[in-house]
Amino acid sequence: MMKKNQLLLIAFLILSLFSRADRYPKNPDIDIRHYRFEFVLSDENDIIRGRATITAYFKADGISELRLDLIKKSDSLEEKGMEISSITMGDQPLSFTHDKDVLLIDLGSSSEANDEITVSIEYKGIPASGLKIAPNKYGDRTFFSDNWPNRARNWLPTVDHPYDKATSEMIVTAPARYQVVSNGLLIEQSNLDNGMKRTHWKQSVPISCWLYVLGVAEFAVQYVDTFEGKSIQTWVYKQDRDAGFYDFAIPTKHTLQFFSDYAGPFVYEKLANIQSNSVGGGMEAASAILYGDKSVTGERSTRWRNVIIHEVAHQWFGNAVTEYDWDDVWLSEGFATYFTLLFREHAYGREDFVSGLKSSRDWIYNFYKDNKNYRIVHDNLSDMSQVTSGQTYQKGAWVLHMLRDRVDDEKFREGIRNYYQRFVNSNASTDDFKREMEASSGMDLDTFFTQWLYRGGHIVLDGSWQFNEKKKEINITLKQIQDDGYQFTFPIEFGIYEDGKELPKIVRKEVSTVKTSHRIPFDSRPSAIVIDPRTVLLAEWTFIEKN
Repeated sequence: MMKKNQLLLIAFLILSLFSRADRYPKNPDIDIRHYRFEFVLSDENDIIRGRATITAYFKADGISELRLDLIKKSDSLEEKGMEISSITMGDQPLSFTHDKDVLLIDLGSSSEANDEITVSIEYKGIPASGLKIAPNKYGDRTFFSDNWPNRARNWLPTVDHPYDKATSEMIVTAPARYQVVSNGLLIEQSNLDNGMKRTHWKQSVPISCWLYVLGVAEFAVQYVDTFEGKSIQTWVYKQDRDAGFYDFAIPTKHTLQFFSDYAGPFVYEKLANIQSNSVGGGMEAASAILYGDKSVTGERSTRWRNVIIHEVAHQWFGNAVTEYDWDDVWLSEGFATYFTLLFREHAYGREDFVSGLKSSRDWIYNFYKDNKNYRIVHDNLSDMSQVTSGQTYQKGAWVLHMLRDRVDDEKFREGIRNYYQRFVNSNASTDDFKREMEASSGMDLDTFFTQWLYRGGHIVLDGSWQFNEKKKEINITLKQIQDDGYQFTFPIEFGIYEDGKELPKIVRKEVSTVKTSHRIPFDSRPSAIVIDPRTVLLAEWTFIEKN
């Protein structure tokens, strides 16, 4: 028997472990290994008829129930939702309860560690969400998934949470006029006798179920190129063939090469860019990215170019390395946003990179005005409508940018590569990322991560400078004046301009108190002094010369 203080210590450690975990009822002792989804789709109605065959592995003894997520048909959903007709294991029927969105399957006996079982679920219904069955912009009937963040449960019986990854198959029988696209590799495409066609896609790399994709439409399909032997494809509406093939031809291959070189190998079996009507911007489904109806313009617009870069970046961050729970969603969106900027710097130059940073900084300032306590890493998120904001994207990207400056380019890239290598095809937390960056840099990053990720606030500075002609020195005074209750510790750079010189002398100082003063020896009066000449600090300020 443990002593009271030992029990209290254990309770504290458990509380600490889960204090930043969203409220989904995770069961790490059950690992879904594989999903096989078989569907029959019709033009006569919106009912999907499905069979899900699910392979589960047990890591512990004594498990007698399998919990899955599946929205039940109900009056409140206007008779939408799924109805289960049977669940079997082998030839044995299993009893179950299905209430709202929770499916509990009674396995009939308790598991032993290392057991593996396969159950089959027969069901049908009209999805309330998650799978959009509707005309596209040309009025043509289409079927497109929209699973993010937790809408897969509207049409797929799954562990509908990022912590559980599995391989999968989509086998779709639909009218023969449609083409069908999904994750992974095309295994079969067969015309049937009754005017139907069977299409089979198989994803052999484990992914979270919100990354599963299905697109059924009358497509124009182009096999654009290959990257390391993997197909690069374009799928657009038949009416948009010429414009769509033109728009999506670039910069996909270039981005695949850049992110592979920077972070590590591209793990999926293909990369398809797909026009759809289920998303407005882009949706980074693994190996099969969805873009909105209006993504095809025939102009290769800068806006959609940047969306492509962002969604391809997600194939590394969010897809291959996935946040363990939704509290850490910035590991998807902040990373994809920053790596979009890194590619823009690589492909289009420093000026484009800096303009992207400054635009993001302006957005962050505006959001902060009404959300001063907003933190990037959520604290036990329960409302999935709040899973992301512009801060998880833009401020998340800026956190990475400041971290890169803090530890230097080489150590940052080393940390990214180590993080990716360790957690590829698995899940990670913010603390996991922090440990990898500390290991690569040899620095203690507690303060950095705490103030930028685990709390709100924003740096606002009031500053001035004077030149002391007698002492030949610049005197700088800075005061943190934010009224949000937070104080920051950070490095700050001053760009000191001299007459006749185009580039400033850059001086770096540390700020660790509300008010700081800095003396900088200088031979003559500067023509100007600016804060943050390299654009590496997320802050806003006023800074004037005093006579």
